[in-house]
Amino acid sequence: MDLREMKTKRSLFNAFLHLRTKKPLERISVKELCELAEISKATFYLHYRDIYDLSKNLQLNVIKDILSYLSSPGKLLEEPVTANNEILSGFYANSNIVNILFGDSQFSKLPECINNEIKNTIFREHPELKDDIHTNVSITYQIMGGFYVYHEYNRQFGHQNVSSEINKLLERLKDQ
Repeated sequence: MDLREMKTKRSLFNAFLHLRTKKPLERISVKELCELAEISKATFYLHYRDIYDLSKNLQLNVIKDILSYLSSPGKLLEEPVTANNEILSGFYANSNIVNILFGDSQFSKLPECINNEIKNTIFREHPELKDDIHTNVSITYQIMGGFYVYHEYNRQFGHQNVSSEINKLLERLKDQ
């Protein structure tokens, strides 16, 4: 990517994030975004199909960054407590941008994207696990369940307490 393209994308990303703090994704227009980013609509369409494509691109970048804290996707199966703590570290490191990109109607996409990315990585390394019900259910249960439990109780009980309870559940599940 050349310098001009990097500047254009950075300008688009910054303008998009600014607009997302003000309004839901569905109410952002390409015209409004391009005016704020000081680029033409034609330039926007060279890089993205629409606002949703841009949003998805940014979301996937954040998901990849969150998952970079996970030392090995296989840990979800082997060491679920360690994996949970690593994912939470990635989530906290990206919490500001997560709150912007996955707010409103995009909320449920965060655990879905994390779940899909982890499964894709594990199944690339271990294709024999793709059709294994235990592996699929275990990963989805940990990611989706952990996410919604954390979201539901974090404010009421605090990060440490909720994380500790999730880890206790994961330990019990691992022992079964």
